Amino acid sequence: MDEMLRDEPEIGFGADPFNPHEPRPVEVVGGKSADDLKKQVMQACPRVPGVYGMLDRKGCLIYVGKSKSLRSRLLSYFAASNAREKGGRIIENARAIQWETQPSEFAALVREQHLIRKLSPRWNVQGVPQRQRPVYLCLGRNPAYFFLAATPPPDCVGVEGPFFGASRMRNAVDCLNKVFMLRDCSEKQLFHFAEQMQLFDLEHRPGCLRLEVGTCVGPCAAACTRSQYDRQVNAAESFLDGFNHEPLLAMRRQMRQAAENRQYELAGRAHAMTKSLEYVDRKLGMLARARRRYTFIYAVPGFDGCGAWYLIHCGEIADVVAAPRDRNEYRRLHEKIGHWSAVTSERLARGHGQYPHTLQLVASWFRKHRDELQATFPPSQAFKDSHFRSRSDSGVSGAL
Repeated sequence: MDEMLRDEPEIGFGADPFNPHEPRPVEVVGGKSADDLKKQVMQACPRVPGVYGMLDRKGCLIYVGKSKSLRSRLLSYFAASNAREKGGRIIENARAIQWETQPSEFAALVREQHLIRKLSPRWNVQGVPQRQRPVYLCLGRNPAYFFLAATPPPDCVGVEGPFFGASRMRNAVDCLNKVFMLRDCSEKQLFHFAEQMQLFDLEHRPGCLRLEVGTCVGPCAAACTRSQYDRQVNAAESFLDGFNHEPLLAMRRQMRQAAENRQYELAGRAHAMTKSLEYVDRKLGMLARARRRYTFIYAVPGFDGCGAWYLIHCGEIADVVAAPRDRNEYRRLHEKIGHWSAVTSERLARGHGQYPHTLQLVASWFRKHRDELQATFPPSQAFKDSHFRSRSDSGVSGAL
């Protein structure tokens, strides 16, 4: 093992901002072949939730995953049926496996997302056949317009995602900029708004044909004022917030009119764009519902007694504390829960939380596990005695 990982191995996963307990130990096993690795996993890996990482012969982390049963998940990589699949290709390149147990499936899911964003293991983001890489739908730059980014810039008006399928998303972005009449030209293009003063009476020519065909308000040719363009951006923001379905309705009208006029090629393009917009509209609606509905404390028990209370604010994970296990720990949370009550009394602007990327994770989790909503409660009810009793399974074990 030492020889195999001599080139500055990346053992361990680093700090966990979502773990309110002591740092969790990392177990590492290695072998020169897949059979050796399998034997090590069978001997040492537990059947509990956690995250795992695959390391290559140089000790570099190449893949991160999670499971509610680490042993079962890792052994599945060695199954003959996986030889030509993603798992088989990953295990071919692995010479060591490390894992870190987590107290719950939800904790493992949150930890996996954090590690992928932090470490970007190459087999999580590339090299996997037929894998759709995530992209974010951004509204920004000056003057603002829709564009895609693997890593959103910090100065955007709005960002939502992740979305999957770059080709489908490019179609959607092209349609969105046209429907909202936003520019999509190069940053090198000069822009002239109608109210801008100029020394000479010059005629500004548009940089493309979109102004002439009516799909852009023309900020490059002084065809609109800054306030007029900002109104278009505001309408685009409402689409990001899940309240404006005009792009989808407009594309459906175009598809229907083209079909009625027997313009089948145009109808085909409109159909492809409609499918892309339906995906985006559905995803944005899901995220908008999560922002509106999910503001509470989520009490998650731990198999090892390391339960946690997660503060979910407008769909995002905002903070986490160790679930109280007795009356004393329960009382010591008063100040923290008071702060949480103050925080949740104000609505969170889109993407302004500390962990905005967790919105998608939280929305998907509660959509798939609706019964978990029974383990949630508002901060204002955290100190009701009856509530304290009902949360005994979430880490509170002291005698009452």
